[in-house]
Amino acid sequence: MSGTVLVLGGRSEIGLAVARKLVDGGRKFVLAARRSGDLDSEEASLRRAGASEVVRVEFDADDVARHREVLDGIVAEHGPLETVVVSFGILGDQERAERDAAHAMAVIHTDYVAHVSILTELANLLRAQGSGQLVVFSSVAGVRVRRANYVYGSAKAGLDGFASGLADALHGSGVRLLLVRPGFVIGRMTEGMSPAPFSSTPEQVATATVRALRRGRGEVWVPPVLRPVFFLMRLLPRAIWRRMPR
Repeated sequence: MSGTVLVLGGRSEIGLAVARKLVDGGRKFVLAARRSGDLDSEEASLRRAGASEVVRVEFDADDVARHREVLDGIVAEHGPLETVVVSFGILGDQERAERDAAHAMAVIHTDYVAHVSILTELANLLRAQGSGQLVVFSSVAGVRVRRANYVYGSAKAGLDGFASGLADALHGSGVRLLLVRPGFVIGRMTEGMSPAPFSSTPEQVATATVRALRRGRGEVWVPPVLRPVFFLMRLLPRAIWRRMPR
């Protein structure tokens, strides 16, 4: 693999960990995020990993009207895209979202609506290019939505379904989509929360993601044990399921 690696959500711990594992002499890295001028530590982490060319681009995931403009600018300046890691998102506050519809909508907009927009634009762009890889991060929170985090979980459920359908639509186009379903990830987003069973770190998620990319996989669960666990979870009676913690 060679070419430009674009990380949409340039501050994401998982997105950066994936990018670091893709470093080799032939790749350019583009970190796209809000306040891109403040990405010094993120750029430095890629350069320490061996990246020789790292650039930053201003990108607001919630500004869906400008998605295609931003992508076209990146391609015009930095060449064809080899791999796009879509790693932006917010967890939100479930208790607040239950009282504040605007907060609930903000979570849904970032974690679902903005993903639908950017993935549609990326699919069109990469189809025209004739090649490319998309990495999309779903979550086991969307496999069966729990009462404890149903706003975030519902957004991930929507994203999981959309990305699964998009992967099928891209079949035969030269573009591949890898859907990653991690469990609880111990990192900045979940700081202060008690880790759930079968938790992982951003590095572990990134290792599994890059391994799946290189093997041409279409989806990967992190850790793999979550796949059979959630097959059984789907069978739990609703009276039990509604009491399940985050």
